[in-house]
Order: sequence, then C-alpha cells, then structure tokens
Amino acid sequence: MAPQAELPREADAVCPVCHGGGFVHPLLPSGSPDYSRVVACRCREPELAKERQHVLEKYSNLGHLAHYTFSTLRPDGRAGYVAGYAAAFSAARGFAEQPSGWLVFVGPAGSGKTHLSCAIANERLSAGQQVFYVCTADLLDHLRSAFNPSSEMSYDDLFEQVKNSAVLVLDDFRVEEATSPWAKQKLEQILNHRYSVRLPTVIATDVSPAEMDVRFSERLLDGEMCRIFQLGRPHAGGLDVPPLPDGLRRETFESFDLNRVELSHEQQQNLKMAFDLAHGFAEAPEGWVVFQGTNGCGKTHLASAIANFRIAAGEPVLFLVVADLLDYLRSAFGPDSRVSYSRFFDEVKQCPLLILDDFGEQSASPWAKSKLFQLINHRYNARLPMVVTTSLSLEEIERRISARFADPQIGTVFNIIAPHYSVDGCERSAGGRS
Repeated sequence: MAPQAELPREADAVCPVCHGGGFVHPLLPSGSPDYSRVVACRCREPELAKERQHVLEKYSNLGHLAHYTFSTLRPDGRAGYVAGYAAAFSAARGFAEQPSGWLVFVGPAGSGKTHLSCAIANERLSAGQQVFYVCTADLLDHLRSAFNPSSEMSYDDLFEQVKNSAVLVLDDFRVEEATSPWAKQKLEQILNHRYSVRLPTVIATDVSPAEMDVRFSERLLDGEMCRIFQLGRPHAGGLDVPPLPDGLRRETFESFDLNRVELSHEQQQNLKMAFDLAHGFAEAPEGWVVFQGTNGCGKTHLASAIANFRIAAGEPVLFLVVADLLDYLRSAFGPDSRVSYSRFFDEVKQCPLLILDDFGEQSASPWAKSKLFQLINHRYNARLPMVVTTSLSLEEIERRISARFADPQIGTVFNIIAPHYSVDGCERSAGGRS
C-alpha cells in the first residue's frame, strides 16, 4: 500500500503562544496579562534578529567593503613588506573561525589593518553570524542621528545592539574622534560593557594603546583579554607616513634590469657597479650612499630595492621624497596635527635607515634649506645610515650639505651615467627607470 502523505501539523505552523499574531501581552508581577501593552512574541525573535542585523549592516557600510576577504589577502601582507603582518593574518583567520577575546591591530595607513578587520567581518557574515563593522567616527555620527525621531533605529536600540553585537569590529579607532565628553563617554560605555561580559571585539587603530587615554588603554593592554598586533613599525610620530610608497614596493633587486642592450659597454659596467654598491649596502647598511644621475636612470629603483630588502628582513626603514618630507614637516605645525613638529622631526633624524629621494626637487626656500641641513648634519654627526638620490651635481647642492655628502669617511657618491630608461624615446616596462 502506498504511504499516505503526512498532513501538516497545526502546532508547527502556528505559534501556540501568540497563535500566529506575532505579539503578546506581557505579564504583570501578579502573573496577569498587561492588556495595556504588547510585545513581540518569542516566535518572532529569529525574524527580528535578521531585521536588526540588516539595519546594522546598512549602518556599517560593510557592503562597500565586501571584496575585503581573506581570499584577497596575502598571508604575508603586500608582497611580504609589512612587518608583523603574517602573525596578524594568522590571528585574524583564527578569530574569524572562532571569535574569542579582543584583537587589536595597530599600524599606519596602508599596513593592512582595515583589510584584516573587514575580512573577519565578511567571514562571519558569510557564515550567517551576527557582526557589526563600523568606523569609529561613523558610529558616533550614527548614535547622534539616532536621537532624530525619523531615524530607522532608535538611539537606545542602536546603542544596545552595538554594545551586545556578537562580534564588534571598530575600524579607525581614535579617541580624538570623540571630540566631546558625550562621545568619549559613549565609546567608554561600549568598550567597558564588552570588556565586562567578554564579548569578541576587533579594534583597528593607528595609535598605540599605551598612548591612549587611561580609560581605554587599561582595557586594551589587558594581556589576558586582548592580543595586540603591530603592523609595520611605529614611525613618524603617528603621521601616516608609510615606510615605502605603494608605487615602489615592486622595485626590488630582482626586478632591476641590468641587460639594457642600448647602453654602451661603459654604461653597462657603470650600472652594474651601482647595482653592486646598492646590494652590498642593503645587506649591511653603514655610512651613506648618494646616487646621482639623470631622471629615469635607475637611481630611485636602486634606493627602493635597498628599502624593500631591509623591510623584508624586518628592519626599520623610512623612505621619503624630499618634497613630501617638507610637506610633512609643515603639516606638523598645524593645529590639527596629531603629533608635534619636534617629535616628528626627531624621529626622522633618528630613524635607523633613512632614504631621501629626489633631493633638490624641493622648494629652495630658506626654511626648507635650514630643515634639510639640520637633518643631514644630525645624521652626519651621529653616523646614521642614509641613502640619497639626486639629479644634481655636488656643485649644484648647497655647499654645507654637499661637503657632507662628499666626505669619504662616511659615504660614497656614485654617478650613474646611464641615460633615461627608454628605447627610441619610449619608456620600457621593466624596472630601472627612476
């Protein structure tokens, strides 16, 4: 006999509490229904949770960052140049699979902390788990706007959802974004609550927790609750100065082209000597190397190769185009600067390896000349390693600076005689152009 079709059970289709209404009257302390109020029935909790998550995702703007996933990340960072990245990547993967405690990513712009944070959030969302990703400044704006009666979510609801989100990801966390006592209080309440009930939290910031207000640092520096990962090395006093500009991260010794058939034998020999000089310096930085030559001869590529070699070895490097250095110094005078001028300048002067590119392309103002001399004179007296590239001859550089460049006791001036890296006036696609 053919089996009979199973009839739907009424109990599975209709909630026995609200009988399909979706709402119930809450109970008074006496146990009697409070007919003056209605609340959502517990059968609607999954639906309401999805609605709340949808609103949170809308607030988070994570949809614009959906491409920030672990599949688009390299386990060792961008070509392996970011110190500490491999450990942070491993921790992020583990956290995304099983969130526990707090993760704190500290690093300058471009170090990968936002990509890691978004990858965690996207991984949790793809698994159908609740997560809230938001930039700190946006969060404070959302909380302020939630006081508006027309807001899609009330202030109380939004604040409670952020405080109690299964996983909270706070990007660009800066206490200074909280410009009012109210804003600081809100951030403190959120973090204190999540700390007390030990809710998984990810924080990305460019400020060392040790430098934050004690109300925040005491939470972030708790080794039992938080794991802090430094991406890249702290430098430039908090200014967003990457150790190497993005466009130069592929300029390595391996990508430098020594087989330029258009060069004469003398020029090929000269270029090979420049390459060997740069490679030897990269292996053991000591003294100074000054590369001279026309624009496009390869001097910036060699300077970048030195920086990339040292960064790959986990050593600190600061690569600055001189015009950019002067801009950073000027901006440090500004009232909105997060770091004092003297602190920034001191860190540049003391950096273990400094690379100054395009020396002579900067403004020739008395102030600029004075700052450059102070920097170079300090490193000269302290015998700190430095690489300089310039298209000027020593005679065209200010005498008190060129005299230090030319001192054989501290360094080597090498003139690259190869012409601009081009064939028939068209720049080639390989390395060795700058």
